Amino acid sequence: MCGIVGYVGEREALQIILNSLQRIEYRGYDSCGVLVQDSNEMEIHAHKSMKSIAQLKKNLSKSKYSGTVGIGHTRWATHGVPSRRNAHPHFDSDGEIAVVHNGIIENFQELKEGPLCNCIFKSDTDTEVIPHLIHQTLKKSLIKNATLKDAVRECLPHLKGSYALIVAAKGFDGLVVARKDSPLIIGVGDRENFIASDVPAVLDQTNRVIYLEEGDIAVVKKDSIYIENDAAEVKREEILIPWTIEDAEKGGYEHFMLKEIHEEPKAIIDTLRGYLSEDGLNLGLELEVSSILMVACGTSYYSALCGKYIIEHLAKVPVQVELASEFNYSDFVLNNMMVMAITQSGETADTLMALKKAKRFGCKTVAITNVVGSSATRIADDTIYVRAGPEIGVAATKSFIVQLITSYLLGLSLANMPGRELEERIADLKRMPQLAQLVIDGEDANIQKQARYLSEYDNVFFVGRGVNLPIALEGALKLKEISYIHAEGYAAGELKHGPFALLTKDTPVIAILTRDNIYEKTLVNVKEIKARGAPVIAIAETGDDEVEKYVDRVIRVPRTSAIFSPIPNTVALHLLAYWTAKARGCEIDKPRNLAKSVTVE
Repeated sequence: MCGIVGYVGEREALQIILNSLQRIEYRGYDSCGVLVQDSNEMEIHAHKSMKSIAQLKKNLSKSKYSGTVGIGHTRWATHGVPSRRNAHPHFDSDGEIAVVHNGIIENFQELKEGPLCNCIFKSDTDTEVIPHLIHQTLKKSLIKNATLKDAVRECLPHLKGSYALIVAAKGFDGLVVARKDSPLIIGVGDRENFIASDVPAVLDQTNRVIYLEEGDIAVVKKDSIYIENDAAEVKREEILIPWTIEDAEKGGYEHFMLKEIHEEPKAIIDTLRGYLSEDGLNLGLELEVSSILMVACGTSYYSALCGKYIIEHLAKVPVQVELASEFNYSDFVLNNMMVMAITQSGETADTLMALKKAKRFGCKTVAITNVVGSSATRIADDTIYVRAGPEIGVAATKSFIVQLITSYLLGLSLANMPGRELEERIADLKRMPQLAQLVIDGEDANIQKQARYLSEYDNVFFVGRGVNLPIALEGALKLKEISYIHAEGYAAGELKHGPFALLTKDTPVIAILTRDNIYEKTLVNVKEIKARGAPVIAIAETGDDEVEKYVDRVIRVPRTSAIFSPIPNTVALHLLAYWTAKARGCEIDKPRNLAKSVTVE
């Protein structure tokens, strides 16, 4: 969850560290901290703050932080409330070893009460045990002339849990890094190297990246990178990242979320272009399967639910969907299923655990992800890349829409349908960028109007049926996470089994009313809602005049075949959530208590 960065080179580290932190502030923004080693005095200077990184960039004295080795951290709190004392980096008792950490040390209390019982702790975090343990290990090491790397390697087996670590030490002209169950990359430069949790942190400096593997320990200096695993040197592939720094910037938009919604048509085009050509549809993997299990978390879970409807409709292949966090601790038996793990970042901890579980059962595994070289791609047998480009806003938007596109691609790849019908379906799919753009261009002003209306309420229900039920769930999630309005998604036919008790004139209902084979039944559900006095905003197709008789307000989307309707409906709901949060004055890109890349269980 937290973001960590490091720099070793010939330039002054401070501004590079601050710029890098600002690019991955979506990983956590409860507090932040930086450390720079003064190359002349061989001293380390640290600063921790509850302010934003942008404020730190303005206020920190460059003269005090003039060294060329530095580390930084932006925090999403796990152990200890957000505060200056709990901000990273954390130090050993002598103030000579400093650590920034992403992950959770599960046995930190045991370590504090055991081998570290004589140490003085200054925070409530689990992280602080690490520098104390490294310091103690360095003093007691049985290795003659033990180095910082040796001490880190010796102490890691004592840590239970997950970690991505960057370790700095007084007088040491480099950084030591290690990872277990949390992502960490090294950006490769010219007589300088960069360390970060995520690629966007280093994109303004380099597109050459090394992804560290499980159990890797590395010593990073300005002109060398040494990596070992299980005490033996290893070589890791250097990957060229296809994104540019412009892709990861706002480009004139007020918020990343709005920019990324407006990029949804392009993301669809880029994803389709990777798998559709004049020769037909090719996902580049063998797809002879009798059943599929999809595992995912959060927004990706809702895309999987929608994918179930899509694949079963197009290919008639049964699909089961499980929350990865529940699947990992269930007695679910995998019987020769293809397991597909959906994760935008490729680093979602619960989803990676699910992939590993599937591998233990001997299942064929496929990762559906946005990030080249991420952990999911290295665990799974095959990968389907969605091509959303960097997504900075905490609320996933364009990555969700292209996850839906992969379900259409999968469904059509698995489908046993006549050639003419397949061509028609592919033609429908190719129209999706145009339909998404029509929603953005044609309905934006009306959506802003409906959002201002919605912003006055504290509770909202979203309803849909069939393939659009997961889209209702997605709409509710987006609204609650960025506008702080309590929102729930339901199957339209289920409101009468309890939620009707909550319907009043003060509980608006957003109803997705696609003209499909259950349109009339959904319309009956809307009439039942209206009979309870709740105002209804319909997401309805252009040309559907019938709907206006039964609802209070309408957001129009272009008409398409029912199975493809989730695409325009999703764009409309993403815009509705954004403009509602804007009307309420919310911090849209950094919603409270949330972070983007969920690397803890």
